[in-house]
Amino acid sequence: MIYPHFIAMNIGIVGLGLIGGSIALDLRSRGFDVFGVSSRQQTCDRAQESGVVSEASIHLSLMARADLVFICTPLGAIESIARELVPYLSPDTILTDVGSVKTPIVQAVSSLWPNFVGGHPMAGTAQNGIEAAVRDLFVGRPYVVTPTPQTPLHSVEKVEEIARLLGAKVYRCGAQEHDRAVAWISHLPLMTSATLVAACAVEGDRDIVNLAQHLASSGFRDTSRVGGGNPELGVMVAKYNREELLRSLSIYRDSLDEFINDIASENWQALEHKLKHTQKARNNYNL
Repeated sequence: MIYPHFIAMNIGIVGLGLIGGSIALDLRSRGFDVFGVSSRQQTCDRAQESGVVSEASIHLSLMARADLVFICTPLGAIESIARELVPYLSPDTILTDVGSVKTPIVQAVSSLWPNFVGGHPMAGTAQNGIEAAVRDLFVGRPYVVTPTPQTPLHSVEKVEEIARLLGAKVYRCGAQEHDRAVAWISHLPLMTSATLVAACAVEGDRDIVNLAQHLASSGFRDTSRVGGGNPELGVMVAKYNREELLRSLSIYRDSLDEFINDIASENWQALEHKLKHTQKARNNYNL
């Protein structure tokens, strides 16, 4: 389907992995010209051969042709990529990103490029790389946009319109509010999931560990999944959202202590009350 309102807009994507590749696939299917940059020539070749992008290069100069550029690299590379991009951008080019932490990114990149709109599409799979790119990855999923008071409104609205074309549910909030919220529902679960796996490894009886590994089923699989993900992502989340993550971990530790005390004191009524509350509270989340 062709979208006349956007048809003249060229889309640039730096970082052709799962997120960047999936954005490219969806926008190409909607009539956009999409140009991609990757640090690896092999990825560029695959992206072009598979039709993910119209054209790909290892050189950021290709982004000079884009009206809107998505930076889809790991968190730690976003600022440096933005700095390298700036010389190639026209004054009207809109720059956005897909990083899962917003405050330090928004502060850094907005100072480099005033026409920057912080973004976070909250979707993904366990796979990575250009081969993992899929259509409709963002349909029905949250897409958070985090402008500052100085961000040009037309740029914010353009990024939001693109997000809606991807089928996402758009939310607009401040960068700090975003980081505080995702600390609870994304970054804290990552760390608690990782510590669950780590705790199991502390069991001193190897026969018990071996038995547990064979008996593990859906409950352990679901609660340990994010803890078994990309270690680089976990470190970047902790580094860039350190304050909010520490805050949520501290409160979580207090809650865990309450459960420990109830069980140690055999206060089954208090434990049941807590579990009834969590059973009901879980329904309030967008699962």
